[in-house]
Amino acid sequence: MMKAIWNNKVIAESDDTVVVENNHYFPAESIRKEYFKDSSSHTTCPWKGVASYYTLEVDGQENPDAAWYYPEVSELAKPIKGRVAFWKGVEIVD
Repeated sequence: MMKAIWNNKVIAESDDTVVVENNHYFPAESIRKEYFKDSSSHTTCPWKGVASYYTLEVDGQENPDAAWYYPEVSELAKPIKGRVAFWKGVEIVD
């Protein structure tokens, strides 16, 4: 079971992650939505598409744009459709 942890809280947990470019992509239904706020940030990956971001908020602390997902994925990125990945100090453990 893989867990995403930030600020000592489990923010996502799943035994069905997909690893792409050393990032674990968790199913969207496995995130604890109470810790996620929509962000207006977007970036573009040449082969995956346009990423959208979430800001994490745990116990009054924010981690801006620490989670990302692709609302629409390219053909090459189909395995990560409907999944969320993390960075910026989010620890991924099994």
